[in-house]
Amino acid sequence: MKFGKVEQPEAIDFTLPQDHIDTERVLSTHTTSDPLQVYVGCAKWNKQDLKNFYPRGTKDELGYYSNQFNCIELNATFYRLFPKEQYEKWYHKTPEGFKFFPKITNNISHLKRLIDSEQYIPEYIDHTLALKEKLGTIFLQMHNNFQPKNFDRVDNFINNWPSHVPIALEFRHTDWFNDPQVADRLYHVLEENNMANVLVDTAGRRDIMHMRLTNNEAFIRFVGANHESDYTRLDDWVIRLQKWVSQGLKNIHFFIHQNVEVESPLLSAYFIQKLNSALSLDLKIPQTLSQNNPDTPTLF
Repeated sequence: MKFGKVEQPEAIDFTLPQDHIDTERVLSTHTTSDPLQVYVGCAKWNKQDLKNFYPRGTKDELGYYSNQFNCIELNATFYRLFPKEQYEKWYHKTPEGFKFFPKITNNISHLKRLIDSEQYIPEYIDHTLALKEKLGTIFLQMHNNFQPKNFDRVDNFINNWPSHVPIALEFRHTDWFNDPQVADRLYHVLEENNMANVLVDTAGRRDIMHMRLTNNEAFIRFVGANHESDYTRLDDWVIRLQKWVSQGLKNIHFFIHQNVEVESPLLSAYFIQKLNSALSLDLKIPQTLSQNNPDTPTLF
């Protein structure tokens, strides 16, 4: 993942912003008696990217991955609309309790740029629902140059999205966040429709880093910089999530990327261990070859 990549991450101020003034209100008004649900995973499961993760001879990569992690941010669905049979295969390859968080196909987000999205949403939903109870929150990621001047397309998309299917929206153009009127309008429409506002933490795009939740879901896409600062950044997220849970947060969906994905599982294992301690959880800590073999180099 190259989004927000910088050559000198040590020069970046990675301090998390203060919470938006309305985040605590949203958590207090959307609180439920449901137990805390926490899903932490990577973006991909293929061997080529996740080196030092699969034991030698592993053939069923998804089968192994899904027995180490409880979820996957399914980026593959961005590039094409998979047939329903493929979703069914993924469903049957994974254990009970595993969840997929698929990205909406780029035909809707990037090629059509939400134009006439009502024509394409039903087919996408029909295929994706083949994941049944293993379907987590779907997410829409817009192009970097998709601007607020096209807010009418966002409204149309939201109005045509089925309310029973959870979704999170990610915007990357800076004007969605640096113009208070635009930002407030966006936050309001997401909150009114119980849709999550994706939080993106990446080195080179601190301008879109925000702390505004719009429902009882923290959908966080963390992009490590392949730098030792990745660990302290994750420590800061544990502290912030602990705060939000104390305010009523019930759903944490945290996905760990890196510019070079090779050690995403190692970062994930570190983060899960910290979360388990901070939130009294018992999430499985994925095993990596770096952990099992002292001769295998670790991240730094």
